[in-house]
Amino acid sequence: MPSSHYCKVTYSPAYTIVPTYECFNRCTYCNFRTDPGQNPWLTLAEAESKLRELQSQNVCEILILSGEVHPNSSRRESWFQRIYALSELALTLGFLPHTNVGPLSWTEMKALKEVNVSMGLMLEQLVPQLLNTVHRHAPSKIPQLRLQQLEWAGQLGIPFTTGLLLGIGEAEENWWETLEAIAKLHACYSHIQEVILQPYSPGSQENWNAPAFILRQLPKVIAQARQILPEEVTIQIPPNLVPEPEWLLACLAAGARDLGGIGPKDEVNPDYPHLHRQRLREIIEPAGWQLIPRLPLYPQYDSWLSSRLQGALQHWRERLKTTDPEL
Repeated sequence: MPSSHYCKVTYSPAYTIVPTYECFNRCTYCNFRTDPGQNPWLTLAEAESKLRELQSQNVCEILILSGEVHPNSSRRESWFQRIYALSELALTLGFLPHTNVGPLSWTEMKALKEVNVSMGLMLEQLVPQLLNTVHRHAPSKIPQLRLQQLEWAGQLGIPFTTGLLLGIGEAEENWWETLEAIAKLHACYSHIQEVILQPYSPGSQENWNAPAFILRQLPKVIAQARQILPEEVTIQIPPNLVPEPEWLLACLAAGARDLGGIGPKDEVNPDYPHLHRQRLREIIEPAGWQLIPRLPLYPQYDSWLSSRLQGALQHWRERLKTTDPEL
């Protein structure tokens, strides 16, 4: 059983809004994207209707997750304005927005900082060779482009989440290289809230035939990540991709302390439903862990926000102090 100092495991009560599934990348393992023109973009009216439903459902985080419109596309500005407007809408309706929509320009990141309490982008792997395999048709997966996003986030003072996708053709040493790059940037800017360690899990929509990441390796990766990353950077794992209780508990014992956003659907891995909070408690509490909700901004970053965002955050900080079983 873990000591009392390490007994808490956090999660974010979240809901994911997708402005569009269309994406100019064609990662072979993707179960999210569609081709341009296949699905209409989410309208603000549709989003507002859904968000108003959520106001009574103990949801604090609105994750805005989108496919990518090419930076040189004539539709890029409309796409970005939709993302900004959705962030603004979520904030106005009392939620805390967190945006993860692929690489952005400096100007785009700076603008979204005003309407998001935090942002994110997966590094996946800093392995150029993957541009010849799973990322052959994915121009925004260039490692240095994504690493630059983390640096810009630090320079702009944006609390950030990033992570690794494990099992897409990289070697073990690549895990440590990618983690060390994250740690180096955090040492400069102190802006990395969480690092997600996501095991590749095959889905029904992808164009890649490869085995799932071997889950028995995950506790080892977590333990080594805990050695590489600063203590204040939380390691997150997605429990729906680690469904066997023994391996989920092994991951917690190895140093994972967060289970990410838990909502109705994992948009990136739709074949793997989220475990209900009560089921997670049934798994972890007998082993000495306590599952508690958190906000999409960790407390040490509150002062980084504008007065408007701090005001929105304070409402939820107060709710966390109440006896509400969920928030």
